[in-house]
Amino acid sequence: MTSASQFSSSAHPLDEALVLQSTSTVGQYEGATHPGYWNMVGPFGGITAATLLQAVMQHPDRLGEPLSLTVNYAGALAAGPFTVQAVPVRTNRSTQHWTLSILQADAEGVPVVTTTATAVTAVRRETWSVGDVPMPVVPPPSEHKALVVPGGAVEWLNRYEMRPIAGFIPRTWDGSGDHSLTQLWMRDVPERPLDFCALTALADVFFPRVWLRRARQVPAGTVSITVYFHASAAQLQETGTGYLLGQARGQEFRNGFFDQTAQLWNEAGTMLATSHQIVYYKE
Repeated sequence: MTSASQFSSSAHPLDEALVLQSTSTVGQYEGATHPGYWNMVGPFGGITAATLLQAVMQHPDRLGEPLSLTVNYAGALAAGPFTVQAVPVRTNRSTQHWTLSILQADAEGVPVVTTTATAVTAVRRETWSVGDVPMPVVPPPSEHKALVVPGGAVEWLNRYEMRPIAGFIPRTWDGSGDHSLTQLWMRDVPERPLDFCALTALADVFFPRVWLRRARQVPAGTVSITVYFHASAAQLQETGTGYLLGQARGQEFRNGFFDQTAQLWNEAGTMLATSHQIVYYKE
């Protein structure tokens, strides 16, 4: 695993994890995994998605702001250095379409693709707007206790403050689950002003819905996730270091795969992002 000493102690862990160095090839960057976002067998999927978006945000030819990001986890990303490639394949008047990938050297030193992605950025214009999914009426963050991360838990959980409201980790793994809806308040630890990359990672903090629906801690992992960005950079700036209300639920669990949707609002009730992912699970 990458040593923490390689990163500046004065920077936020997320900013350390998102460091990408430009190479002589436009749109190609060198990065490294961060120990602070380590999951069971690799990096937390949200930080991988955020890293891919960071490559888009750093690209000198970027048009507009993020509209959507789809990340496909093709293989395990090991601890250590990796290469990110970001290519704007088509630019229109108001939208720009991207292909992205992460490559990492295998045991023989041959670069192998671990992750593929597509993204769309866009120039938004003020027009008629309405929200059809209002934020649920829930008590404020101060009325919910922050989750205490137990010793020995995966490290990335320490990078987020989570205040569960409903439907969190089952108390007993006895197969008695009857729903998959979770609601919680959340934000970065330490506090950090919200931006598109941070929002991307937050869209993936939810544990696999199959755990709640079945009340069994079966092996599970995201195969593909799409994040849709509804907020502008200005709205994210207004959100600042405040909490986000996250809500997630599964829709269909069948033959080893299930999908789950999520919505994220700020404390003012503005929907910032939605996401949809397909997840593998093992019986």
